[in-house]
Amino acid sequence: MESNLVLVAIVAVSIIGYLLWERADRAREKTAAAVVEDLAEMGELVASSLNPRVDPDRCIGSGACVQGCPEKIVIALLGGQAKLVNPLGCVGHGACEAACPVGAIELVYGTLTRGVELPRVDPNFQCNQKGVYIIGELGGMGLIRNAIEQGQKAAEHVVSGSPELEQPPRRGTGDAHDAIVVGAGPAGIAATLRLMEAGLDVLLLEREGFGGTILHYPRAKLVMTGTLDIPLYGKVRRRTMRKEELVALWRDIGERTRPPMVLGELVEALSLEPDGMWRVYSSGGERRAANVMLALGVRGSPRKLEVPGEEQGKVVYGLLEPQEFAGRHALVVGGGNSAVESALALADAGCCASVTLSYRKGAFARCRGDNRMRIEQAIDAGRVRVRLSTEVEEIAEDTVLLRHAADGRHERIANDAVIVQIGGTPPAALLRSFGVEIVTKFGEA
Repeated sequence: MESNLVLVAIVAVSIIGYLLWERADRAREKTAAAVVEDLAEMGELVASSLNPRVDPDRCIGSGACVQGCPEKIVIALLGGQAKLVNPLGCVGHGACEAACPVGAIELVYGTLTRGVELPRVDPNFQCNQKGVYIIGELGGMGLIRNAIEQGQKAAEHVVSGSPELEQPPRRGTGDAHDAIVVGAGPAGIAATLRLMEAGLDVLLLEREGFGGTILHYPRAKLVMTGTLDIPLYGKVRRRTMRKEELVALWRDIGERTRPPMVLGELVEALSLEPDGMWRVYSSGGERRAANVMLALGVRGSPRKLEVPGEEQGKVVYGLLEPQEFAGRHALVVGGGNSAVESALALADAGCCASVTLSYRKGAFARCRGDNRMRIEQAIDAGRVRVRLSTEVEEIAEDTVLLRHAADGRHERIANDAVIVQIGGTPPAALLRSFGVEIVTKFGEA
């Protein structure tokens, strides 16, 4: 009798557990379906970096890829199979591919119908111009860990050449450096330090500051890092770091290694000289090098709203310190991670008269899961005012005019500062001017 009761209890607990799991699974699928429906209005979307392609014939619907993705609501189970539901939220870290127990996921660039423009490079990240290397975000790899690995691998090729192909390493002649690295982000820093480690004559050029794009992250932005192996510095083992920690890390790296660097210069052109050296033209002058390593990032030129009043000084295209907007009515325009993180940084600082977020779509589907959760909490708490499905039509001296897409009505809100974060124009044209071949990847690994 007692054993029967135990068996009944076990069965009951199992049934309850299954029902709870099924209920949670339905809720997750409902959320994923809502994201798909919202994004469908934008047409076919493509990730700017690597993204997962799922083979439906091999997928068994285990959900391991969903659990493995730290961004959440990028890949989800729909109809019992894994699908990429939000390409815009994918950063190409590959955790889903590693988690899949049957190898049904492959990381690719673009889709079969929409391509991604990337510079053509060989396995050592050298482009069609001998001695010119493309590393980091500019080559389609957005993760800090990947950028550092790329920088080191490209630098290793500069150091050693290709013995198997009987191609000796290129070295500077006359007044030419062995290498000039353009861009002091993770890829450029790693490449410079590896070249220094090998005793080469290297110069690092950067138009803004040591750290690159990271310096433009909003305060407290959380970034995936993992184990970073940095030449002349050592290993840094952190799964995630906030902006301030990363900035402090780069500062410490710079102080310990003292790379030869020139700040405040924008590289404008390259030309190949008769002796095989590259002449690098920048806003600060001309220099020569046997090798040029381009670690420019993908920020390019910020995309503008193209509305009346945008030329005013109160309109900016990035947020560094929230305190700059103390006491002001701030409007953030955009719905991606950068825009949401800026609105959160302003709200968390608590220094603004008000923080409003205007986005042309009806949901924050472009965001990572943690950002979406935090912005929704901030909106519910009244710390951020949200105007979804709106577009800016005019920026006045102390107001902004918004148009609501649903009914066409206009709303004028008090405003002292506008932060526009709606993406940018990648520097593909600059690469082409350097003679770098650009290719379009259609769902290719």
